[in-house]
Amino acid sequence: MLEVTNLHTYHGYLHVLRGIHFSLQKGETLAIVGSNGAGKSTLLGTLAGIYAPQAGNIVFEGEDISELRAEQVVAKGIALVPERRQIFDSLSVKDNLILGSYHRFRRDRQQVLRDYEKMLHFFPRLQSMLDRPSGLLSGGEQQMLAIARGLMANPKLLMLDEPSLGLAPLIVKSIMEILQQLKQEFGTTIILVEQNVRAALGIADYACVLERGQIVISGAAQEVAENPAVRDAYLGKGKKAM
Repeated sequence: MLEVTNLHTYHGYLHVLRGIHFSLQKGETLAIVGSNGAGKSTLLGTLAGIYAPQAGNIVFEGEDISELRAEQVVAKGIALVPERRQIFDSLSVKDNLILGSYHRFRRDRQQVLRDYEKMLHFFPRLQSMLDRPSGLLSGGEQQMLAIARGLMANPKLLMLDEPSLGLAPLIVKSIMEILQQLKQEFGTTIILVEQNVRAALGIADYACVLERGQIVISGAAQEVAENPAVRDAYLGKGKKAM
């Protein structure tokens, strides 16, 4: 489904991504972990068309999308749930959800409304808050809204940037369960960038560790979790992810 080859991205003169390679099949979950400044958010932003790569290729479903703009990437079926949610605080929950389908609302309004009902069924906690300004929701509720808004784009690939950031452990557990349900019920392909390494490796099929813009460790999530370097750096010495 997704093939990334020799990807290089700069921020000005700063060389952030340095030759990224990986592939992902339909229905799989890939966890990308690493320290602050490793390039994780830049990688998602590049895949989403927010940043233009200086070199390399992004092939999605057989088509090179490396030079597409963000709105074109969304139309191809890739949605990004950004770090810190970035919902529209002054708009209602309902309006935030509908805005997630902006690129297809006019041409496919009936399907959008069906998807809207599906999101309320999948996120029942939002049903009683539809008219509430989104800025008044709790952190966990805002994250659910951000995920639901991303799904309103009807993505084939959903990318999430630090969905557990700032949330209590019980809410983090709930968010990870939601991501597992998305895979099981909808067959959604997921790329998850997450500093909660234990949680991320617990739900992923595959994982990679990003350091200084390069993938230094990759493989099945269980194998990555058992790697001594990963345990020592991210899980606590001698501990496992699951």
